Amino acid sequence: MFNLTLVTGGTGKTGRRIAAKLTALDIPVRIGSRSAMPAFDWYNSTTWATALKNVSSVYISFQPDLAIPAAASIIKGFVNACKQECVQKLVLLSGRGEHEAEVCEQLVINSGIDYTVLRASWFNQNFNENYLLENVLAGAVEMPAGNIPEPFIDADDIAEAAVAALTNLKHSNKLYEITGPELLTFRQAFEIIASETGKPISFRDLSIDEYRELLKQYQTPDDFIEMIIYLYAEVMDGRNSSVTHDLEKLISGKPKTFRDFVKENLGSLSAMVVS
Repeated sequence: MFNLTLVTGGTGKTGRRIAAKLTALDIPVRIGSRSAMPAFDWYNSTTWATALKNVSSVYISFQPDLAIPAAASIIKGFVNACKQECVQKLVLLSGRGEHEAEVCEQLVINSGIDYTVLRASWFNQNFNENYLLENVLAGAVEMPAGNIPEPFIDADDIAEAAVAALTNLKHSNKLYEITGPELLTFRQAFEIIASETGKPISFRDLSIDEYRELLKQYQTPDDFIEMIIYLYAEVMDGRNSSVTHDLEKLISGKPKTFRDFVKENLGSLSAMVVS
């Protein structure tokens, strides 16, 4: 059943980890990215059929986020392409607390294809592999939602969960809401980073409007601004301030804590300051 797995977002935070784990299990992997051969592009449907040829399972990680207006239409088309190519398994990485993501989940759930939905919370790796890293290294953070607790989850744990979903039939046709093991505010998360790196990080809690203006000053693309503002204004309202135990049904050990993540990534979290 599991002959070839297409990993969309195969060079991203979760995708590259999943590809490595599948390869270690001797499961053939096709990387889904615009630079791969064959190329895969979410915004060019003519690339889908070739990327899906001879594929039995697919990990779906949509970029930049399932919350954007075009996501549902694209996911609907991609699921149809999977059906045409006789794909047997879909594993969707979804966003916790996002209505738009839930619309996309239903497209996968109602596809007629065996599925697993992984509804995940905010990644640890946003602090060292994404836009928050610049703030960490500069030692100064200005952002909204600093006091809203979030159960940060590690991309390594998500990858292990996705591999379990792709390779173990007991996870078929299930939706898991996966979180990290503890609730932390962003302010507390940055305090942990400062404590472990030994480098102080100042924190200023902004209003949504102040944050939008700050992003504009940094010439951040408008579409990225609106996506981030949505995530802070809508999703970061406390609706996700709870821990679940679904992740433990999918991984072999205990979910990684935020402090464990920081200790494992001290180099990337302090490199610019040290230099």
